[in-house]
Amino acid sequence: MNPKVDAFFDRATKWQEEFKALRKIVLETGLAEDLKWGHPCYTFNGANVVLIHGFKEYCAYLFFKGALLKDPQKMLVRQTEKVQANRQIRFTRVSDIKKNKSVLLSYIYQAIEVEKAGLKIEWKKTSDYEIPEEFQKRMDKSTKLKKAFEGLTPGRQREYLYHFSSAKQSKTREARIDKYLPKILGGKGMDD
Repeated sequence: MNPKVDAFFDRATKWQEEFKALRKIVLETGLAEDLKWGHPCYTFNGANVVLIHGFKEYCAYLFFKGALLKDPQKMLVRQTEKVQANRQIRFTRVSDIKKNKSVLLSYIYQAIEVEKAGLKIEWKKTSDYEIPEEFQKRMDKSTKLKKAFEGLTPGRQREYLYHFSSAKQSKTREARIDKYLPKILGGKGMDD
């Protein structure tokens, strides 16, 4: 048990009992406990395996390479369509955590085996994302914009392309592009 992580649990105003139960289970696996991104994170040989976090409606285990896990119990949840690797197992009651202890341990041990085997997530490439027509036209008209976009990291490029293309209407795509042009030109990601 890591004292830095104790402070997280002591400060928690919601999900306190659930967090304690999740922590107790994951500590049985021998993973190292640390505090990363403000949350309890459990690692194997320095590699992130699982994180405990809470939201308004639920608390969860987040498996960093959850997309590589087998899901016989159909418990793994992909947070959004945009998420490629992570998967969650969500809870709203401590009784559900305790009842599923052996199943949760099996998922954690499976995630450890993924790390031991050195398995990697195959990330989508930027070229796998369609460039919305509205954005392509803007880049065709402005070499400055095209150069700025191409200078972004692949992850930032994908983030913008996904956000722009997920709008159903052209008008909405145009508005999104307008909103983020200054960030793109400034070499920043959407959340920078």
